[in-house]
Amino acid sequence: QVQLVESGGGLVQPGGSLRLSCAASGFNLEHSAIGWYREAPGQEREGVICISGDNSTKYYADSVKGRFTISRDNAKNTVYLQMNSLKPEDTAKYFCAADLMDNRCYEYDYWGQGTQVTVSS
Repeated sequence: QVQLVESGGGLVQPGGSLRLSCAASGFNLEHSAIGWYREAPGQEREGVICISGDNSTKYYADSVKGRFTISRDNAKNTVYLQMNSLKPEDTAKYFCAADLMDNRCYEYDYWGQGTQVTVSS
């Protein structure tokens, strides 16, 4: 069955880095679109970034450009989110999601349970 599991979250100081992982099972994500979303307390869930089936990057949030990078490792069936120069406003629970319909980062069919990222001194 299709499943996504996030990992790599934690507590970091401003300016620090984290790498989040989204491990997929039940399908091959090599040509799938995988997106990252985040949700802070009292706020709506917002899109962060997505990698499409052709490996192009789509940015949902301008605030992460130049700091966040998305990539995939087909051998491990895993997508990564490298987060650098972290700011307190990046604090949120981060979710990955898979678009298995058209692989263009349009609509997501499956979601993981999320991993918490906290940026604080």
